[in-house]
Amino acid sequence: MEEKKINVGKVVKVLLAIVIIGVFVFYMAKNVFNLIQQPTNSFILSNGDLYLEETVDGYIIRDETVIQGQNYKNGMLKIKNEGERAANKEPIFRYYSENEDSIKEKIKNVDTQIQENMPSNEEIVSSDINSLEEQIKTEMDNIAKSNEIQKLKEYKAEIQVYLDRKIQLIGQSKNASETIKKLIEQKKNYENELTKNSEYVNAPKSGGVSYRVDGLEEKLTVGDFSYLNHAYLEDLHLKSGSIIPSSEEKGKIINNFECYIAFVSPSDEAKRARVGNKVTIQLSNLDKWEAEVQNVNIESDDSRLIVLKIKKNVEKLNKYRKLSMNIIWWDFNGLKVPNQAIVTENDKNYVVRKRAGNFEKILIKIKRQNENYAIVDNYDNSELKEMGYTESEISKMNRISLYDEIIITNK
Repeated sequence: MEEKKINVGKVVKVLLAIVIIGVFVFYMAKNVFNLIQQPTNSFILSNGDLYLEETVDGYIIRDETVIQGQNYKNGMLKIKNEGERAANKEPIFRYYSENEDSIKEKIKNVDTQIQENMPSNEEIVSSDINSLEEQIKTEMDNIAKSNEIQKLKEYKAEIQVYLDRKIQLIGQSKNASETIKKLIEQKKNYENELTKNSEYVNAPKSGGVSYRVDGLEEKLTVGDFSYLNHAYLEDLHLKSGSIIPSSEEKGKIINNFECYIAFVSPSDEAKRARVGNKVTIQLSNLDKWEAEVQNVNIESDDSRLIVLKIKKNVEKLNKYRKLSMNIIWWDFNGLKVPNQAIVTENDKNYVVRKRAGNFEKILIKIKRQNENYAIVDNYDNSELKEMGYTESEISKMNRISLYDEIIITNK
């Protein structure tokens, strides 16, 4: 029988192709096997939020102007309440006159007579009066719950303001008796006598009114923040969360449209901060406010002193000078995976998907990442081409999608 001639070249090519395919299959299988050979579990891919934050001590800096008159030793009567807005040159408070005590005693006696002759609620029905009574009740509850002397003074002062308003409304009612009207008029005359020789202090500019003066208004100023550094802030010896006490001698006008918060941080995110960057601050009560990086100073130890500017809820910070807060550098939403599910090979990141019993290694793009999680996505075709992949390779690539089952390798 005639033997068939064997094409040695073709055999070699076939064998070589088999070897190459075998090596490739073995390599891919080995990679996937290496990913799952340890005890594993899986999770279903879903959308989630990811953020990077750090806790800092923030020093609050305001555009504020302290106002004080000549007769501050006499004591003061607040015309504008804490947090109220005042127009330029509007009276904010006044100092008591020299004969204040005797006139106040007369007013006190008239108040007693007014209370004795006060009509019942059934005789005078007014939504304004009911509202004032609710406010008085609230302040009375605050007094019952508080043991701080300064706060008790403030609550009592508020109650007196509400009582005076209530009396004025009752005097204007058609059901008010002639006796009540005369007593209210008498009280008004005494008050006019009381204020006739008093020193009034007016607002030097428009803004929010505050009586919380701590002496740092001239040390923590807005504008050029180059004077700030870590040592300067530390030397102020401020306790975080302490409430600035209310003064009985002076007040101030605050720019209630914006304020600033300075803090020091050695973090990488702080070192990457640039003027104009947006961040979020979160206080202990979970309030979140947007802020903008206004200034960045480099400290001698390479940490950063950063000044943030906020434009909302400014008045909520008026009672504080230093607060512990979280700086949320970034907040991102997307497909969220644990870092343990990500494997890096040749500077490329992958996850392993389990589908129909098969394991597939899928190339992913990490968009944001913190210590525990990452927000990931697929590369688009243009990005893959820039990475060197051909049209044919791109068309065969697997992509991750919502609700995929992803393998986590325990490490």
